[in-house]
Amino acid sequence: MSLFAFAPSRGRRWPLATQAALGISVPIAVMTLAGQPALGYIAASGAFTVLFLGSAAVIDRARALPVVAAGLVLSATAGVLVAGNALLVSIGVVIVAVASAALAFGFRLGPPGPLFFVLVFGLSAHVVASSAIARLTYITALAAGCVFSYLLAVAPLVLPRSRAAAPRPLRELLPGPALSPGSRVLVMRVAIVAVLGVLLGLVIDPARTYWIVGSAVAVVGVAAARRAAFERGLHRMLGTIVGAGLYALLVLSHPSGLWLALLLGALQFTIELVVVRHYALALVFITPLVLLLTGAATGDVGSMDVAWERIVDTVVGAALGAASGLLHPRAAPKTT
Repeated sequence: MSLFAFAPSRGRRWPLATQAALGISVPIAVMTLAGQPALGYIAASGAFTVLFLGSAAVIDRARALPVVAAGLVLSATAGVLVAGNALLVSIGVVIVAVASAALAFGFRLGPPGPLFFVLVFGLSAHVVASSAIARLTYITALAAGCVFSYLLAVAPLVLPRSRAAAPRPLRELLPGPALSPGSRVLVMRVAIVAVLGVLLGLVIDPARTYWIVGSAVAVVGVAAARRAAFERGLHRMLGTIVGAGLYALLVLSHPSGLWLALLLGALQFTIELVVVRHYALALVFITPLVLLLTGAATGDVGSMDVAWERIVDTVVGAALGAASGLLHPRAAPKTT
């Protein structure tokens, strides 16, 4: 995972990128026109649903993605239930991180792993505590976004060739529960960085613990390798710093309404095209997307103080995630 080279292409990414872009932009556009933009920002988080099992056949995704959507809704529900209580949110971050990691690795869910379950929990708690949105309204909006994103993911089934494929059993798509030695180390790493991230967050700012832990979990990733941990940590730090600069440029246009919906869709489309080939470059676009989406939901769009906080949180979390890679044994030297 070099900073100066792209990984080989892994096939067509534009269908998944299009689904993810529509999943985030359409709810915002529709609810803005309906006079309820805040609900659109919440529903846009449901776009995370389509990011899972991207390489699986459409007919197989139709069977497995409801499980992912249910996990996201449960994570959000847990977040809104403890919103406003910093101690419970911190404890919840650890529980959600460890539980989602055990399930994601135990059932071989694949990338992006447990990351979005942690972020949805934290974002939900943060948005509900920072706004006047009712808890039930929040959950309903996010669930609606998950349903919409699911429909986008299975839309190709209208084509005969997509329906012609024989579906695989769900237990074959998500085999388990079983943790390999490498997966057990990954779960242990997630548990360690979650606890340490929360403790550091309580010192830095209790309201930001979920972002520190999320950054660390993102660096842990799904690869049980020491070198991958260090490389992902470096990519995340540098990508976030550059991404914060891009955010500063984008907010000069004062994005809101339909313009914000279009901008977020373009960012999400770009992210999905490049994330499997260059992680740092993807973070350049992920950072402004998350800052814009979170800021819109809480009324803080354009705040450079928030951008600076995200840089600090990401550096701390990425350092934790990279350091936890030392738990993996060194790769055996290559023999000639």
